[in-house]
This record gives sequence, structure tokens and C-alpha cells, in this order.
Amino acid sequence: MGRDPRHAPPKIAFHDSPFRRVYLSVNVPAAVVSLLAVSAFGADIDLPKLLKAVEGRYNSVKTLEMDFEQTFFGPNQPRRTESGRLFLRKPGRMRWQYTKPDGKLYVSNGTDYWFYSPVNRRAEKMKLKEAEDMQAPMAFLIGKLDFKRDFEQFAVKEEGALVRITAVPKNLDKAPYREVSFLATPDFQIEQLTVRGQDASTMEFRFRNETRNPAQKDSLYVYVPPPGVEVVLPGKDQ
Repeated sequence: MGRDPRHAPPKIAFHDSPFRRVYLSVNVPAAVVSLLAVSAFGADIDLPKLLKAVEGRYNSVKTLEMDFEQTFFGPNQPRRTESGRLFLRKPGRMRWQYTKPDGKLYVSNGTDYWFYSPVNRRAEKMKLKEAEDMQAPMAFLIGKLDFKRDFEQFAVKEEGALVRITAVPKNLDKAPYREVSFLATPDFQIEQLTVRGQDASTMEFRFRNETRNPAQKDSLYVYVPPPGVEVVLPGKDQ
């Protein structure tokens, strides 16, 4: 049976999945970083210190849980908003448990990746190493945030008590996105993430009710397709 393009796994389209790699770094000299911050906002924002603080907050946790709201919009496409609860555990374990739409699920145990669509009762499994673009755009959520690694330029902007950091990927021509921005709170929590695609689409994540280092059951990161569900395995299209 061929794949239904309406419910294809997130490797098919940039905007369909939270599992897309967004590298987070700024590869510019410290003097330029400081100059950019001062020229835009005076001397109040120490950008290198801010970036290190955000890195430290997320790279120091072992488990993380939060509510999320995910909104996609793009040219000639209707605005779509989904939401649920996100569970994470280092290294690389993720569970996106949707309540809107109810039953939609993405699960990774660090090696395998499952996507389940309740609309057509279809579960698809793949190896993460076989699909490198399946990594979460929220690299900070799984302890891999490094602002010195993959971006070439950025801007910083105050929005009330919050600070927005906007970055451009180093390999702009190869990346599936052209810009990423983070909205950070005074305690260095990422409250919002916006990813702008090369196709002019935008995916926005909002996070709240964050819990750091909660106890978690191993079963959170294990997926077993229930009876009657169509299962698609790596390299197979049923």
C-alpha cells in the first residue's frame, strides 16, 4: 500500500515535524559580538555572557518536561496550531505527546524514531542515523546548545523583559531553514523558538510549565504499535 502524502512522516516536509536540525551557534569574534549588542541596545546586554547562561541552563539538565504549542504557517497554506506535552532525556530521547490532535506521537529512544498518525492509524519507524535531518530543532532541549558552533551571524533585541536572539545558519544554502530566533526570559529559559524555512514557511514553538530534572519512567521512550495499526519499517513502504 502506498504512503498517504497527507500523513507522511516528518522527513517528507520541513514544516510537518519538530524533528528537524537547527544548529545554534554564533561564529563571530567576541569584539564584533559586543559591538553588535552595544550598537543596538546600549551597554546593558552582555551578549557573550547571555549566550553562555542560556547554554548552561539547558546543557546542565538530564531530563526535561514542558507543555508546547507548535504553530505552522506559510505561503498559500492555512495556519495550523498543535499542542501537547514534551518529554526529554539525555542522550537524545524525546517524546512529543500531542493532545491537539489527540493521539499524534513522535518518540525517539536515541536510536530509533517512531511517528504515529492517529488519523490513518499508521506508525512509521526509522533509524535516526539514517535520517540526520530528523534531529530536533530545539538542540538546547537535549543538551547540545553551543552558540559557537554553527551560526555565522546574529542579532539581539529586547522585547520588554525578554530578549530575542536571532541567528542565521552557517551553511545557509544547505540548511532547510534560513533563520532561527529564540525568546529568552530573565532566568535564561527559552520561552519561544521560531524557525523560518527556505520555502518561506514559519514554524513557531512556545514552551511553558517547564520542569527540570523530573523522575521519568523508561517506558516514556518506548513505542509499541497497538494491534490494527499499519506499520512501516525502515526501507519499506507498505
